[in-house]
Amino acid sequence: MLKKYKAIFFDWDGTAVMSRRAPVDQAVAAMRPLLQKGIKLIIVSGTTIENIAGGKIESYFAEEELKNLYLGLGRGAYNYSFKDGIPYIFKNMVPDKGEILKIHQICFEIHQTLKEKYDFDTDIVFSRPNYCKIDLMVENQRGDNLFMQEDELGCLRETLKEHGMEDGLSGLIYLAKQTGKKYGIDVAPTCDAKYLEVGVTSKSDNVNVILEKICAELECDISDIMEFTDLAEVKKKIHNDNTSPDNGRVNVR
Repeated sequence: MLKKYKAIFFDWDGTAVMSRRAPVDQAVAAMRPLLQKGIKLIIVSGTTIENIAGGKIESYFAEEELKNLYLGLGRGAYNYSFKDGIPYIFKNMVPDKGEILKIHQICFEIHQTLKEKYDFDTDIVFSRPNYCKIDLMVENQRGDNLFMQEDELGCLRETLKEHGMEDGLSGLIYLAKQTGKKYGIDVAPTCDAKYLEVGVTSKSDNVNVILEKICAELECDISDIMEFTDLAEVKKKIHNDNTSPDNGRVNVR
């Protein structure tokens, strides 16, 4: 028997919109009928709120619609719902200064290890509130398309091999975890080919926090949740409330 889902998780960059400068009208048009039906929509993204619909996502929906919208942003850092039509953080997961400085040290050591052992050049973005981004493809600029491009993964694998890193992405993740242990921190590294992101939270933490909140509010369980990975699927949902995926589990990278 086909099932009506009560909540939908989806990404923003590369899913709802193709770039941060792209118009959001299509995404809004897909979202509004679902919000009006009381279906919870949860945007999960590594970016921060000023990059979601130009920082004005609330201006596109009525106050009643916003009661069904949640944002899980900043790679686990910020979890939003809306009150009186205004976004507010109901759970902040930003580490304290001491912990973020340790994350900075971990990432700099990873950077040094890659240079010393493999002569592999990287850059580091230190300005994120809860993690660092290690740029593994410093010559590759994504421009406005801030999500993984079609050829990036293959290019990175080849480059890692050329520098003697036969374990590829799994080797980078292992290096990050082992370096974190030296500083007493259980890091949660992820990699989208261009960036190795190292922090103590990830987008999966956003999912877990918001999932717990909406399941309590709706008195439902994870089998009532649907994850989408592209906007076409969200649009399809509008026309067929009974869409049923292979399973209801949510996995966010």
